[in-house]
Amino acid sequence: MSEIERVSPEEVRAQVQAGNAMLVCAYDDDGKYRKMRLDGSIALSEFKAGISGIPKDKEIIFF
Repeated sequence: MSEIERVSPEEVRAQVQAGNAMLVCAYDDDGKYRKMRLDGSIALSEFKAGISGIPKDKEIIFF
């Protein structure tokens, strides 16, 4: 397992827009997700439901 790395919002946005990373809102509560979501992010529940289909080389960024 690699070390946790902090990245800037600008880096995250560029990676997500380029399709190189997936942005996951780490709230278990979908109501909180709707209030706190960022453009381009998915809910933790959506991430968990589709985890088997995520390419192994895709970077996953949690916030």
